[in-house]
Amino acid sequence: MATAQSGTGRTITTRIPARLDRLPWSRWHWSVVIGLGTVWILDGMEVTIVGNIAARLSEPGSGLPITSGEVTGIGAALYVTGACLGALFWGRLTDVYGRKKLFLITLAVYLAATALTALSFDTWWFFLFRFLTGFGIGGEYAAINSAIDELIPARYRGRVDLLINGSYWLGAVAGALLSIVALDTSIFPANVGWRLTFALGAVLALVILLVRRHVPESPRWLLIHGRDEEAERIVGGIEERVTADGGKELPPAEGEMTIHQRTGTTFTEIARTVFGRYRRRSTLGFALFIGQAFLYNAITFGFGAILTQFFDVPSGNTGYYFAVIAAGNFLGPLLLGKLFDTVGRRIMISGTYVLSGALLFGTAWLFDRGSLTAATMTACWCVVLFFASAGASSAYLTVSEIFPMETRAMSIAFFYALGTAAGGISGPLLFAELTGTGKVGDTVLAFQIGAGLMVAAGIVAAILAVNAERRSLEDIAAPLSAATGPQEAAARP
Repeated sequence: MATAQSGTGRTITTRIPARLDRLPWSRWHWSVVIGLGTVWILDGMEVTIVGNIAARLSEPGSGLPITSGEVTGIGAALYVTGACLGALFWGRLTDVYGRKKLFLITLAVYLAATALTALSFDTWWFFLFRFLTGFGIGGEYAAINSAIDELIPARYRGRVDLLINGSYWLGAVAGALLSIVALDTSIFPANVGWRLTFALGAVLALVILLVRRHVPESPRWLLIHGRDEEAERIVGGIEERVTADGGKELPPAEGEMTIHQRTGTTFTEIARTVFGRYRRRSTLGFALFIGQAFLYNAITFGFGAILTQFFDVPSGNTGYYFAVIAAGNFLGPLLLGKLFDTVGRRIMISGTYVLSGALLFGTAWLFDRGSLTAATMTACWCVVLFFASAGASSAYLTVSEIFPMETRAMSIAFFYALGTAAGGISGPLLFAELTGTGKVGDTVLAFQIGAGLMVAAGIVAAILAVNAERRSLEDIAAPLSAATGPQEAAARP
């Protein structure tokens, strides 16, 4: 690594990004995935468990003076609001103070908040710590996606990111099944079972926190912030471990870049970059997040009501159907993820969006004709969400890799907050009105709205998606601090 002095800070020339990208997959990379990625399982558990325990919390003897509507209404809204605000608050700090500090702090906030939720004795306490639980989870999205993309080699980045974001649905399956056991009063008293579900989330978070302590700071972030010697030590240590695991020497790293080190980036510079220089990419991010948010709400928000109203499924059995749907959601990123690195981002993102939207249109048509049963409706949803889940996960991948290093966490946070707000606020307001009427035509319209927005987002992706597969992050979007390097290449789609 060569260094020089400049008027605004040290200027360095480095091969560290190339050294990270040329690494073969190893046990060390698995440790990163486990340490950072498993938190999405906790998010899936949180959302699913709260929905399933709402009825039990409202019953006499639960130990909490709250109604089912307050749990799924005010409580859910506060969780979503906390997640949106947390993403924006922690996202900014992640770019300023580093990935590692923030992915430790945000997980600690989640751990404490969900543990204190288990101790709820009054409605206000429950609401407060639902908000703070969301506040911690929202920050996780920015810190974790930034760190993962900056540590995982370029040729694996797509499939790893999709798998990690898709693991949310493993948590949803676990939450649905766990709530069945925890709410069984023959096993646990009515005022204990629901508390154990939150306590288990805290225990799992503690285990993840212990593993996560061994994940290093992003060497890319360290380089830009004047800590290149620390970055060298970290990358050297990673190379030693990977070499020892593989039993052979690593190939030489090809490509270097020169950057002017800096201590921070202003909001003005971030806004100018994201909404000025990269406005086409911002349009892409808006379209992807809005499309997937509305498709998911069109299906998942009213699925229980649809099953009970139109197919006479007992309300106590809807959790089993949800577990099947959640499994289909996880299989999409798991089985299709590799194609995002081989076939390519543009084809796979636009294809999964358009196909899932078209399949939902078909499901709406069959439902309108009265051709479906509870089982076949669930099967249709599974097929739709198999593709939609891969597409939705690719939205998070997209916004985490198409903006410069200095704005990455804040960009993730912004688009995550946008999608979460659309999905958690405007989506439920719209779809609750439609699916709650009990009329087939209104539910069909809900499906068509979600499907239409998903197809529209797929068309936008076909035009604007960035060919980011197997490319280094610095090639996709050159750092704002880059003195020389692939700036012109980074501006190309």
